[in-house]
Amino acid sequence: MKSVNFVNVKDENAIFDGQGWDALIVVTHSLKEIAFDEVRLFAEHAASVDKRVGKTTSLLLAPGLAGGKLIIAPVLAAEDDYQDVRIYGEAAKAGINMANASGSTRPLLLVVDSSEARFSFAKDVSALACAQALWQPLEKREAETDCVPIHEIGLFTLNDLGKKLSAIEVGKQLARDLCGTEPERMSAIHFSEYCQLAFEGSEIDIEVIDNIDLLTQDYPLLSGVARSSIAVPRHHPRVVKLAYCGEGEITRTFFFAGKGVIYDTGGADIKVAGGMAGMSRDKGGAAAVAGLMKTLSVLKPKGVRVVAQLGLVRNSIGSDAFVTDEIITSHANCRVRIGNTDAEGRLVLADLLSHLRIEAQCAIAPELYSVATLTGHVVRCYGGYTAIVENSVAKKEGIGLNLQKHAQQWAEPIECSSLRREDFQKIVDPSGAAQVLSSNNGPSATTARGHQYPAAFLLKASGLFEHGVNSELPLPFSHIDIAGSAVEGHPHYGSPTACPVASLVNYIIEG
Repeated sequence: MKSVNFVNVKDENAIFDGQGWDALIVVTHSLKEIAFDEVRLFAEHAASVDKRVGKTTSLLLAPGLAGGKLIIAPVLAAEDDYQDVRIYGEAAKAGINMANASGSTRPLLLVVDSSEARFSFAKDVSALACAQALWQPLEKREAETDCVPIHEIGLFTLNDLGKKLSAIEVGKQLARDLCGTEPERMSAIHFSEYCQLAFEGSEIDIEVIDNIDLLTQDYPLLSGVARSSIAVPRHHPRVVKLAYCGEGEITRTFFFAGKGVIYDTGGADIKVAGGMAGMSRDKGGAAAVAGLMKTLSVLKPKGVRVVAQLGLVRNSIGSDAFVTDEIITSHANCRVRIGNTDAEGRLVLADLLSHLRIEAQCAIAPELYSVATLTGHVVRCYGGYTAIVENSVAKKEGIGLNLQKHAQQWAEPIECSSLRREDFQKIVDPSGAAQVLSSNNGPSATTARGHQYPAAFLLKASGLFEHGVNSELPLPFSHIDIAGSAVEGHPHYGSPTACPVASLVNYIIEG
């Protein structure tokens, strides 16, 4: 697994004599703001001849500059009050795509600074956007070993950004591979093996639970989802446990549950009318958490402990499939009536969170999270944005707002939703036979509060509801729904984004 490496370039002579760089990409909101006279004059002269220069991405033949190629990637509408740093990423993607198409294999990226605070991470975002644009699916890379010619990008900066950005990118690449690969190549078994390979020799402790009897006993809701897949050995479920412990005194502990539904047929409540297309990406939450752990293993932040569990299952159709109306008792001893087998992700997460809840009770300054491509409602509500739904403890501590601040800086915007009393009313089992109802029997996209009330279910089914603000041991919990942000481009087969790896990494490190 080879990801894009970012190299710090501080010597301005590299812009002119190349030093092995074969193209210069300039991402700028204004040609006049380019600091290097030769580059600025060259671009302004080209703009006087061709009015497209500075308005659209342009490749200029530039003898005397790196590789003889100057690519101007304009940042458009930077003066618009409602734009954010993503416009730099969009410009950088256009620039790197042009460099790649031109035959460049080792481009140098120059991002012109802006004085506006909202663009303060423009260099970081631009660099990561280049890597996002260059990513190719694992299946293609395994079949065509030369399909990604650019593996190194020079980043002209006076700061030492390269190491951190390379670490973030290696995590994002792992997340993209895990999320974006088809369900046979990246079955639950292969997903766990890919993680084992990725973390081999690293700072991450990894354990894979593969015993079906043990899974059935300790993860009953998860195993209910996987029940129909157990007849097919290659579709067997897995739980992957990951743990990182930084050097020094631990001051904060983070717990992550990742939804890894390898393929979601909808189960007995089968997805119809083409609704299964793209459901191999329903493992994006587990993929993002794995990517986060990979980046942490490289950066090795001190004073933090991070624990994760990834629930990997296939929601298959068959004679042994779990069905609506069943009552299954969760790991937290909560009787759950199944309201719809296509609402399977919350079942997987609830058992994971229950295990993490127990561990969090004796941890230092614990915070719990679930990360999942959970609902169509979040897409209906927020489009391509991530949503975070907090329990009362997390909201009191301002966790969602803090994470939202980091996400805004790193071009992974998050919308904060509120958990309300109606959300708990929606999960009451009318019969009284079960303690909670997992879902209604309609699509989340057409259900009022369709992405908020699953957080209420998670709290109840995992036992976290007993750790509210007024309890003896309050535990902050935040549910992160990435159904709208996990993939860009084509809704079914676009490129995985690895959201919100960059935001979570920086939140964990910086607080």
